[in-house]
Amino acid sequence: MGIPSDDVVTIRQPESPGEPSVITISCPDKTGLGCDLCRVILFFGLSIVRGDVSTDGKWCYIVFWVVGRGEGATRWGLLKKRLLGVCPAVLSASGLYDSCYRQQEMMAAQQQAQLFLLKFSCYDRMGLLHEKGRKEETCEQLRAVLGDSMTNCDIEPASAEIASCMQASPSLPRAITEEMLALELPEESSRESPFSSNHPCVTMDNSLSPGHTLIQIFCRDHKGLLYDIMRTLKDYNIQISYGRFHAVQNGSCEIDLFVMQMDGKKIIDANKQKALRSRLRMELFSPLRVTAVSRGPDTELLVANPVELSGKGRPLVFHDITLALKMLRIRIFLAEIGRHIVGDREWEVYRILLGDDYELSASKTKIVDGVTKMLMGWE
Repeated sequence: MGIPSDDVVTIRQPESPGEPSVITISCPDKTGLGCDLCRVILFFGLSIVRGDVSTDGKWCYIVFWVVGRGEGATRWGLLKKRLLGVCPAVLSASGLYDSCYRQQEMMAAQQQAQLFLLKFSCYDRMGLLHEKGRKEETCEQLRAVLGDSMTNCDIEPASAEIASCMQASPSLPRAITEEMLALELPEESSRESPFSSNHPCVTMDNSLSPGHTLIQIFCRDHKGLLYDIMRTLKDYNIQISYGRFHAVQNGSCEIDLFVMQMDGKKIIDANKQKALRSRLRMELFSPLRVTAVSRGPDTELLVANPVELSGKGRPLVFHDITLALKMLRIRIFLAEIGRHIVGDREWEVYRILLGDDYELSASKTKIVDGVTKMLMGWE
């Protein structure tokens, strides 16, 4: 007999204003579940201020304490539906779900997702892209937002030509790829004073548990921090058995994770440890790349974020870019969004050609700083 969905995901609202809401998930486990859940929470504009994760490898119990980042009301019912959508199907209270769940995953992987093309036209105005960016991609909601300025709206199956544009391409100019790859990791903060700088500190210890590697992370908080950690571990096929996350008042975070590899063993190999530590530090130091470059006589804003190995990108990036530019009163002349292979990774790259009057509003440095702060939640 199945378990009711109300028992899989529960959301408890705060008793007093200013307190966090509590999201509790109890469901079968899978590698990358934490990443998928954190992506959904990030998409709804929520920030995780505390988290607890525990699993026996088959069943997991997760609690997130979340707060909103904006003034808009959170659609809690839809959030619960989306969280349920990434949880493995619950087929029995005894946990005998393995073979059926694996079959579901195989079927999902074989099915090609239907791609749709949304087309609409309206009169241009300042802030247009930002205001529609947070709405569902439906004509009804677009019409509610744009009102009389909207002249047409169409949703139709995308052609094969448009669908092919979704494939990653290596065709980025060399100057852009050099900007993206030129970032170097700073010196690591010491364990004794991890919060003395903004540089993340990542340590691994195999002596505290007979079956797990302890990963300890000390870093500055940013929007999507837990998502960045979880997606990195997912890409490395690392399973979390127990974890605790806590954001403190000074803007710093402490994370303890007891993890193991897919084969159920600790991370013993020194090269694997070094690679994972380096990737975690880089993703925490700079999960996105933001720069402004010259494109002929014009100026182009470039924002890039790595794509998960599963093919999913970071939520709300375009929304945050357009909101930051709107606040700086900078118009967008042209925007191109695509996926490109840079080095050995796939990146989602946003190329924003700024209007001719951008210099009247802000310098390049101010633009990069404003967009970065919005993306990182430091506004």
